Amino acid sequence: MSEQRITPRTLKGFRDFLPEMMIPRERLMETARSVYRSYGFVPIETPTLEYSEILCGKGGDESDRQMFRFEDHGGRDVGMRFDLTVPLARFVSQHANDLGLPFKRYHIGTVWRGEKPQVGRYREFAQCDFDTIGTTSIASDIETALVIHDLMRAIGFEKFNIRVNNRKVLNGLLQKFEVAEESVAVLRAIDKLPKIGRDKVRSEISDSTKITDPQIDQILCLAEISGDDERVLQQLEPICQGNELAERGLQELAELTRATRAVGVSQEHLRIDVSIARGLDYYTGTIFETFLADLPGIGSVCSGGRYDNLADLFTKQQLPGIGASLGLDRLLAAMQTLEMIPSLRTTADVLIVQFDADRLSDYFQIASHLRSGGISTEVYPEAKRIGQQFKYADRRGFQAVIVAGSDELESGHVQLKWLADGSQHELSSGNDCAEVIQWLTKKLAK
Repeated sequence: MSEQRITPRTLKGFRDFLPEMMIPRERLMETARSVYRSYGFVPIETPTLEYSEILCGKGGDESDRQMFRFEDHGGRDVGMRFDLTVPLARFVSQHANDLGLPFKRYHIGTVWRGEKPQVGRYREFAQCDFDTIGTTSIASDIETALVIHDLMRAIGFEKFNIRVNNRKVLNGLLQKFEVAEESVAVLRAIDKLPKIGRDKVRSEISDSTKITDPQIDQILCLAEISGDDERVLQQLEPICQGNELAERGLQELAELTRATRAVGVSQEHLRIDVSIARGLDYYTGTIFETFLADLPGIGSVCSGGRYDNLADLFTKQQLPGIGASLGLDRLLAAMQTLEMIPSLRTTADVLIVQFDADRLSDYFQIASHLRSGGISTEVYPEAKRIGQQFKYADRRGFQAVIVAGSDELESGHVQLKWLADGSQHELSSGNDCAEVIQWLTKKLAK
């Protein structure tokens, strides 16, 4: 009696990555690493599992509900990290004496949230975080904005907008409006303003708080202030006047926008948006959300902010921090929609056809020379029909195919076909394939 076969399938909200998606995904990670390192950030890693008490209550009620939490074999109450920021607070609290402050880190890793799956949003996804810990200086807020800007440009986006706000402004004005005790519910509702609109936000604040209708009107009028940065700052100044926290937040916004303009970041790419509140509870100052002009409906693709009190539960030492996270999988979904991802199923540029099985060592020798010259190369494993091997090259997305039979190998030449235009070239394979490497290097650089 044969065994019953198991139907291969994935859990809802989880997915496999085929090479055509994993290749651009890895390249995106490599781009992020390169940008982060250019600013002096260093890599770290933390465990997938943390004690539940480390994670609970740090991202708000919604994060607690979405956390994958269970009792392990040792009877410990553990949870899977829902972001990379809370584990960072634990990490720095635990290792501060060894790290030295300020400490600038990046971390690219997988996180888990049991939320409802939708386009570009999954229960398992990767984040690409960078953070600066141990300073309250506005210089770190400015640098965070610049990293986000450079990251978006390095990925290949020209039409994007980093929207910046400051929770000190929001919290200070809620104090001034005498509704500070309702700040968590209010800020979460304001954060939904671009998605659900004024009326639904009004209803949510009214239903979840004791705030009066006139107070709600004040809050909504604040959140709807718009215009260029100078106009927004001018409108906020008289409203913030008289509350020290709000005034300090307004000053930080002005300094951040002034510095980013000085280094050439345009208002098209970064602007003040008072409606941005960020739903997580731990933000205390500058906050960021980044949207794509050609695909605003997908939501923010790079978000973050300042969180000066996150480590308070772990240590008495003051460990203020600021950082942001690139939503890798959401961004990839956007790039797919915008047709920014080429269809590739190989990481090699060149395929060497196995024309003559007796000359296999020669093909590997040519491949070795090409790799030494910086050209990624694959040798086809079987001496099948040439047509089949070329079909394989087309399907995988190779840039070029090299063909060499016994006659070519004896004469020290190879035939190279550039697949994009079908052009064929006879090149010398002598001197460790120097001519082939030179030709391919120029072609691949275009």
